[in-house]
Amino acid sequence: MATIRSRSKKSEADVPPVAGSGGNGVGPEELPVDTDTLLDYYRQMLTIRLFEEAAQTAFRKGKIGGYLHLYIGQEALATGFLHEYQTGDRIITAYRDHAHALLLGATPRAVMAELFGKGTGLVKGKGGSMHLFDVQNGLWGGYGIVGGHIPLGVGLAYAEAYQKTGGIVQLYFGDGAIHNGAFHEAANLAGLWGRDGMCPCLFILENNKYGMGTSVERATAMTDLSAKFDSYGIEHEDVDGMDLVTVLETARRAVARVRETGKPYAIEAITYRISPHGAADFLERYRSKEEVAEARKRDPINLLEQRLLEAGAVDEQQLAEIRREARAVVDDAVKFAEESPEPPIDELYTDVYADSAYATDSPVG
Repeated sequence: MATIRSRSKKSEADVPPVAGSGGNGVGPEELPVDTDTLLDYYRQMLTIRLFEEAAQTAFRKGKIGGYLHLYIGQEALATGFLHEYQTGDRIITAYRDHAHALLLGATPRAVMAELFGKGTGLVKGKGGSMHLFDVQNGLWGGYGIVGGHIPLGVGLAYAEAYQKTGGIVQLYFGDGAIHNGAFHEAANLAGLWGRDGMCPCLFILENNKYGMGTSVERATAMTDLSAKFDSYGIEHEDVDGMDLVTVLETARRAVARVRETGKPYAIEAITYRISPHGAADFLERYRSKEEVAEARKRDPINLLEQRLLEAGAVDEQQLAEIRREARAVVDDAVKFAEESPEPPIDELYTDVYADSAYATDSPVG
């Protein structure tokens, strides 16, 4: 089965040094030395994009139940940060979670089958789009309740420090979640525990400009969202989330900082949700077509493609071959999902209790 990245433990040598800083963008002469690695990131981002587009098509054909939130436009974020993952780290995110699962090593077949609710899915067809779990690869969940997973992520980070595992937590959440009380309570605890190096948590705020149909400007009086971390003594910075090269540099530095200090750190990644909020969001009356068209000029995949072309790392013929290969992987995943069986009815009774004997022997009451 195809995966879109290697699952071996990443060493420092696996990611090349990245030039440029501050989200200002860098020229082609400042690309990472290892352009083959950057090409691999391009393949992964493109596969994620095609996967999401195929999932949207399947949803609108009625083949995917529940709901579906796509990562189109935000691919550079998960790609850049998750390549700093090391075995033993934990990743936790919200409901826009397909890219995270794929980048951490879940196969496109398993993820697509999960979206289709099939027994061959990543969590046996029980979770669907919003509840992907792959603990063996470090993914401790997508979660459907806005902001509800933030305290869990902070708790996971405390556990890593308490148990002296050396692992850290990457905690992803959207701009809409930062107004939730759960965020403020968890951030306060992170700041307190972090004083003693007991909260190795990297907060990654994916600011895609909209919480469902409400723009950031209409949701908060303080639109500098990362500044909200000041209240809890958590240092922070912003990054251009549309530029993979800049994200890679920021991710390397931020992850190393959290790993070395055991203290929380926050990133506000400024990005744009090119796709609708969800696959059923057909009208998008809350934003204009002109606004979306303008945002598409900084599509992260197109930006990376242009860098690679300008650097001479790839030509149009090679790009066409990469697209063909990525399309084949996604088409295979859809075919596998369509042909996979539904979960057996007795699957309703599994994974309900930690100890299956409790479910059969203990009285209800």
